[in-house]
Amino acid sequence: MPKKFLQKIVPSPVKVRKIKALGVLGDWVYAGNLWHLNRYSASMAFFVGLFVAFIPIPAQTVVAAVMAVLLRCNLPLAVTLVFITNPLTMAPIFYMAYEIGALIVDVPVQQMQLELSVHWLSNSLSAIWKPFLLGCLICGLFFGCLSYFVISQLWRWNVVMRWRARKRAREAKKLNDPG
Repeated sequence: MPKKFLQKIVPSPVKVRKIKALGVLGDWVYAGNLWHLNRYSASMAFFVGLFVAFIPIPAQTVVAAVMAVLLRCNLPLAVTLVFITNPLTMAPIFYMAYEIGALIVDVPVQQMQLELSVHWLSNSLSAIWKPFLLGCLICGLFFGCLSYFVISQLWRWNVVMRWRARKRAREAKKLNDPG
């Protein structure tokens, strides 16, 4: 994955400092190694961000930040990727996770009307929580691992292509240089 592209989409330290939820982590969150972009830090940040995005918990950004610090990966990229699950995408993503969990647990998929109310949560969630959480865990691990390997290989491919281009440029310069 091109480093310049990732640097464009990753928020700056100033923007991340404005996230009040991350204030509980203290100033050590702003250590330089958590903001550095290299193959490992970018790949692991994609894993962390996508894994946490599929876990249905509040304060996902804080969880992603803690995991990024523990795994020493790019903090702003991990925190940004959590927002794949947002109010517009949350219902289809979590329903897909529920269907995958129901398929694995071998229970019939229940058609339900999604309502964000205490009554719906107490009645419907009690019937589907096992396949739902299993599906979320499986999807988080799958998409996290997939993104880790894809980003790692794209990064490597990009570096190899740049090396080859520099080698061709050096060889062309030698051919064009008289004596």
